[in-house]
Amino acid sequence: MRVIKKLLQSRPTRTQHTLSRFLSDFVKIVEVGPRDGLQNVKSIVPTEIKVQLIDKLSLSGLKSIESTSFVSPKWVPQLADGKEVMSRISRNPDCVYPVLVPNLKGLESALTCGITEIGIFTAASEAFCKKNINCSIEESFERFAPTIELAKENGIAIRGYVSCIAGCPYQGHVDHGSVAKVSQKLLEMGCSEISLGDTIGVGTPGKIKELLQAILPHLPVENLALHMHDTYGQAVANVYVGLDHGIRVFDSSVSGLGGCPYAQGASGNVATEDLLYMLHDNGCDTGVDIDSVIETGHFISGFLERINGSKVGIAKTPRS
Repeated sequence: MRVIKKLLQSRPTRTQHTLSRFLSDFVKIVEVGPRDGLQNVKSIVPTEIKVQLIDKLSLSGLKSIESTSFVSPKWVPQLADGKEVMSRISRNPDCVYPVLVPNLKGLESALTCGITEIGIFTAASEAFCKKNINCSIEESFERFAPTIELAKENGIAIRGYVSCIAGCPYQGHVDHGSVAKVSQKLLEMGCSEISLGDTIGVGTPGKIKELLQAILPHLPVENLALHMHDTYGQAVANVYVGLDHGIRVFDSSVSGLGGCPYAQGASGNVATEDLLYMLHDNGCDTGVDIDSVIETGHFISGFLERINGSKVGIAKTPRS
């Protein structure tokens, strides 16, 4: 509690809201479990289970469910059935179902599935960008420029992902200026929302506070989201800092699905159940039924025969 009080006492003067007011706003949750979560599962999850997972999440009140990725099956075999998944899910008209696309070919394939939003990705770290997608940051912009143009021509919303905002497994420190510069470039190219990712989960409330105070004077907070991995158990606290600085969109993964192949012992994104528990207890409106998400977390954890990665999910496990 001392940490939270210290953060609240030292908030930037430009955000002179009372605690009750800033926590009364609507917060959008972007569920990334079906894509970011399942792509890190070693085994191939059957298409039917993926469809059931998305359909269950759709009934919970979530407004955005990232459903699959149109990446080469050679690199992500776990999501090779993206087209079939998108053709079989029951779409809730109040929810969008974004897909990740790495290039023009991926978008062309996705366009046959009735998509309305895509995600593209780069990094704030040169070393990570070269290791992950085999090009520099500047070259990554050049690569997906045609993808962005085709998406805009088809009225498709574009979300940009920026990896390694709090640290890189290859170069260590990541400059705040790089995060701001990459994010600004994505906005200029046509992205409507930028998801800032702590890819290896090394961020702490102090680090995230420093980052946001450095970049928010240069970026519109209403176009930003946070994507916090929970490797060191800091994700929920980091989200709280984001709330305090005006961010109202957060990525999460049901039952904490996922991980990062670049950090030993790395867990997935902040669990959707844990995020909802914190948000709802602090008066935030998400429109999401936490009990429904908890049930879905038990469903997918049971199928994968894994321990539920959500502390709230474990605490709410039905007693036999």
